[in-house]
Amino acid sequence: MSDSAALTRRHEFVLFFDVANGNPNGDPDAGNMPRMDPETGHGLVSDVCLKRKIRNFVELAKANAPQYRIYVTEGAVLNEKHREAYLRERPGDAEAKTARKLSPKTDEEARRIRQFMCDNFFDIRAFGGVLSTGINAGQVRGPVQVAFARSVEPVLPLEVSITRMAATSEIEKKERAEGADDEKRGDKRTMGRKHIIPYGLYRAHGFVSAPLAAHPVKGTGFTDADLALLFDALGSMFEHDRSAARGEMATRKLVVFRHASALGNAPAHELFARVQTLRVFAGERHDIDDSRIDNWPPARRFEDYAITVDRIGLPDGIEMIER
Repeated sequence: MSDSAALTRRHEFVLFFDVANGNPNGDPDAGNMPRMDPETGHGLVSDVCLKRKIRNFVELAKANAPQYRIYVTEGAVLNEKHREAYLRERPGDAEAKTARKLSPKTDEEARRIRQFMCDNFFDIRAFGGVLSTGINAGQVRGPVQVAFARSVEPVLPLEVSITRMAATSEIEKKERAEGADDEKRGDKRTMGRKHIIPYGLYRAHGFVSAPLAAHPVKGTGFTDADLALLFDALGSMFEHDRSAARGEMATRKLVVFRHASALGNAPAHELFARVQTLRVFAGERHDIDDSRIDNWPPARRFEDYAITVDRIGLPDGIEMIER
């Protein structure tokens, strides 16, 4: 377990990030188009996508340091990570080294195996996981949960054709040269299509449960130091996730609500309602659903919005932190 004590206070947070000329989260069921709410036209980014970016940042920042390894990585064989826990529990056991299926022999061994996974892997300690894929390491309910992000206004995806000038083979080069007309020759070099959103500002909500971190039996041992690393990841995860497909993405604001107790001092939805987004144009500011903005030009930069945070009359035991 990490050197510091497990988290003892509940937290919620609101994360704002934006994208310019990119695809923040492609939908494989829709030809990799940006995820959308078909009824409202709002853009979506899945919780899985955001957790992947957090994992990538922690992996870069901690470089597989003890207690900060990442369980879900590209090409990983998850059962072999479970096997590590069994090898620690059963040193010298030939079956533990080679068996395709393993299960704890006692409840106490199951607890220790589960604890090994929490102690060594940041993402298990934070997000939890189902670790019963053949080599059974149990199930972990993580204290950190992130909801789908939603754009604050509807977005309009664009489809862009991509072409290349070089041929992949001599045959293709000859076919291009012998094309019947300019249009057919152009078809020979069409490489594909990509989808972008010209601009979108997204809002996501997150939750951190102190009981799921600190419970003596079910807790993962998620600590205040882990929480600080999580917030660092939310602030910087897009800085190390650049690609042509994603365009320009950046975290714009992080608002954290810290409770004075483990169970909390106010409902999360009431705290989230204190963070609002306004449209800005020509010196005017109005709510996003205000009819007066109907004829305004579409937002194309972060400065076309204003994020307001209401600190007046905060419930007792609530601390608000802006990053």
